[in-house]
Amino acid sequence: MSGLIGKKIGMTSLFDENGKNIPCTVMEVGPCIVTQVRTEEVDGYNAVQLGFDDKKAKQTTKALEGHFKKAGTSAKKKVIEFQGYEEEYKIGDTLTVDFFKEGEFVDVAGISKGKGFQGVVKRHGFKGVGDATHGQHNRLRAPGSLGASSYPSRVFKGMRMAGRMGGKKVKVLNLRVLKVVTEKNLLIVKGAIPGHTNTYITIEK
Repeated sequence: MSGLIGKKIGMTSLFDENGKNIPCTVMEVGPCIVTQVRTEEVDGYNAVQLGFDDKKAKQTTKALEGHFKKAGTSAKKKVIEFQGYEEEYKIGDTLTVDFFKEGEFVDVAGISKGKGFQGVVKRHGFKGVGDATHGQHNRLRAPGSLGASSYPSRVFKGMRMAGRMGGKKVKVLNLRVLKVVTEKNLLIVKGAIPGHTNTYITIEK
């Protein structure tokens, strides 16, 4: 899918023509520079590599520094490949937020907020063991049985247990574009997207 790289700014709300308050997310999208063009003949597939958000040259490896220099741009913090563009782009081309149009639907992917080590109630929605009677003084949020005893004498893979929660790639589908602010490189979509403020995201259509 074709798309751009952006950064989550935060959430706000807009009013529609009927006066209804719509929760929405503001994203800084682009400008993205084409740093490499993959072709079927050379790489075995067609794709466009985009770079977003400048960083200092001293924080870049020599190999990447030469890579960005070939594209005629400064070093970038985020580099991602996209496929499926209708237009053909060349190295050094710039894609801006007007790549998207108001009213269309986009998919937004990012790294969700990390919530640390959590129990089964918060992580998987368990209800706990039940009533706090008959001496069950500390079992309200316990996971319960994990499996059989002598056979198979182990816990099966995939068992829902306590553990690290969040911090994974999440994609939210079909978010409607409410507003495109070209002069400030802002894209406003209906609803929430994964990640904390200033996290990098990809917006696809």
